[in-house]
Amino acid sequence: MANSDHIVDPFLIGVLDAASLARDQCISLLQTLDNIHNPSATAEAATQQKQLFSHLSHVRGLTRSANLRVRNTKQATAEARQEIDTLHLQLQNLYYEQRHLRGEIAACEAYEHKYQQLPLIPVDDFLAQFPEHSDDDNNTLMVARINHEHAQRQALEEKRQGLLKKKQGLIAENNKRKDDLANLDKDLEKFIEAAAPIQKIFEKEY
Repeated sequence: MANSDHIVDPFLIGVLDAASLARDQCISLLQTLDNIHNPSATAEAATQQKQLFSHLSHVRGLTRSANLRVRNTKQATAEARQEIDTLHLQLQNLYYEQRHLRGEIAACEAYEHKYQQLPLIPVDDFLAQFPEHSDDDNNTLMVARINHEHAQRQALEEKRQGLLKKKQGLIAENNKRKDDLANLDKDLEKFIEAAAPIQKIFEKEY
């Protein structure tokens, strides 16, 4: 057969061999039937016919087995294809998730955080004040500088609050003195008014 060269499965090769034997037996039977006028050919034809039926029965059995193997192979292939499709879908999902995470990472790396705009003291000046941080990595060093800036701002804020309280105290004291001066002016005016008659008496006598 022309396609037999492409078949490598041992079982299918056995099916083809059995079919080839049945075919050869059929050709032999046809040749015997051509000589049926010979008395000995009748017995030979009967024998060959039995052999042909035996070959055909064997071929049918092999064919049924081959069909069953084909169905099983198709089912296994379908299951394998479904598994491959599932794995491919999972791979695509992982690829999309990876691309999303890379985008998020790039966005985080490009994000301009407010800490980058803080007026921190230069690194050299900070290390000169705190040499214990000279072996720190960049992230640890940045955290230490930010903490230092925070402590400095807290100290300044406490100082500002203290000055503000002192200012409010001075304002309150000034207001009290203004009130005292205003009351003193009123008392002085009353004294002058009360002393006016006495002053007139002295003016008459002198």
